Amino acid sequence: MKKSNDKAPIRDRTNSRRSFLKTTALAAGLITIVPRHVLGKGFIAPSDKINLGYIGLGKQGGILANKFMTNTQAQIVAGAEVWTSKRRWFKQLVEGYYAEKRGVAGYNGIRTYLHYQELLEQDGLDAVVIATPDHWHAQQAIDAMKSGKDVFCEKPMTNTIKDGRDMVDALTKYDRVLQVGSMQRSWAKFIKANEIVKSGKLGEIKKVLVNVGDPYRTYDLPFQETPKGVDWNLWCGPAPLITYHDTIAPEVVKNYPAWRDFKEIGGGRLADWGTHMFDIAQWCLGMDRTGPVSFIPPKDPKATRGLRMFYENGIELVHEDFGRGWAVRFIGTDGSLDVSRSFLETTPSSILMPNGGDTKELFKDQGNHYQNWLDAIKTRQQPICDVEIGHRSASLCHIANIAYELNRPLQWNPNKEKFKGDKQANRMRKRKKRKF
Repeated sequence: MKKSNDKAPIRDRTNSRRSFLKTTALAAGLITIVPRHVLGKGFIAPSDKINLGYIGLGKQGGILANKFMTNTQAQIVAGAEVWTSKRRWFKQLVEGYYAEKRGVAGYNGIRTYLHYQELLEQDGLDAVVIATPDHWHAQQAIDAMKSGKDVFCEKPMTNTIKDGRDMVDALTKYDRVLQVGSMQRSWAKFIKANEIVKSGKLGEIKKVLVNVGDPYRTYDLPFQETPKGVDWNLWCGPAPLITYHDTIAPEVVKNYPAWRDFKEIGGGRLADWGTHMFDIAQWCLGMDRTGPVSFIPPKDPKATRGLRMFYENGIELVHEDFGRGWAVRFIGTDGSLDVSRSFLETTPSSILMPNGGDTKELFKDQGNHYQNWLDAIKTRQQPICDVEIGHRSASLCHIANIAYELNRPLQWNPNKEKFKGDKQANRMRKRKKRKF
C-alpha cells in the first residue's frame, strides 16, 4: 500500500483554482468555460468553487454526494474507494448529475483512486468528505489535514479515544476546518430542545435518559471467500485483518452494513447512534468540551442497557430504553422534554407551546449542516460541530463501551483524558495499528 509522507509540504493554496482548471482541462476532459445561462441564477465561476474529494464511495458516500452535488458553491472532482465497482458507480452518479442537472454536456471530471493518499495529491483539491468505516476516520482525516485539506468527517468521528485527541491536535497544528456529520445539531427540533433545556424552563436538570443501540462486540462472523473487485487488506487497513463477510461489506449496499456492530472496526450501535443522541445530551447540558466523570455499568454482565454516568455537577446520564425509540429525555424539577428525529414534546406541553398549537410542522426544518461547513471553509471559522465536539461525543461512547466490556465502575478525568487507578481501562483508550 502507498504510505502517506508526513514530510510532504502542504500545497500552496494561493494558486488559484482557475489556473488549475486551465492547465488540466484538456487532460481531464473538463469544461471550464460555462455560459452563465447554463448554470442559471446563483452561478459561481469555476475558479471560486470549493473542489471536493470523497474518501469512501459506498452508501454513505453516495448520500453525502447528493448533499453537495446540488450546491453550486462546491464541485466534486475526485473519489477514493477500495471497491472497483463502487468507484465506477460513484463516477457515474456524480458525472451524470452534473450533465443532467447543470447542463454540462460531456462532463467527466471525476478522477477515482484505490489509494486515498493519491487523491490527496490531486492538484486543485480543497477539501475532503470522509465516509469510510470508523476505524479509518482518524488516519484519513489527519493525512488530509497535513496535506492542507479541510475535512467533513462522518460520525462517530473516531474508533478510539486516542485517535480523537490526535485529530484535535492535527487540526490545531495544520489550521484546518473540520465538520463532524452529527447533523442533528442543524435540525430545528434539536435546536429548540437545546434552547429549552438551557433556558431553565424545565427547572434544574437532574437526569437525562438516552436510548440508542447495543454496545460493540468482538468480531465473530463466519468465514466467507473475499469477492473479486475489493482490496480487502486495504479495507481493513489499520484495524485487525478480519475475514470477509458480506453483511459488513456488501458490494451492493441496500441497508447500512453491519461493520458498525464490531469492536475492531466500529463502536456498536451504541456509538453509531450515540454520537447522534448522546451528542444532543452533551450539547443541551453545555458539556461539549468535557464529559461524565463516573461510569457505573449494570450488574448483569450481559446487559446492553443500564449504564449510568454522572457529570461532575451531579447530573445523571443513563443509557436506557424508555420506550420511544432512539431518543433523549431530559428530566428537570419543573418538567421534562423528549426529543428524537420524529418528535419534540414537553411535559407540561405549555413549556414548548405556551399558547398551544401543533408542533408537527413547526419544527420540521433540518437546516443545512453541509452549507455550514462550506461557509466555515470560506470564513475560516469552525463549524457547528467541530473536531473537539466530535471527539468528546465519540469519547463518551468509547468509554461507555469500555465500561460495558470491563463490567466495573470507572472514574474518568475529562481534563487529562485518563481513567483513575485503572491500568487496563487506560490501555483501552487506544489500539495498536496494524501495518499493512
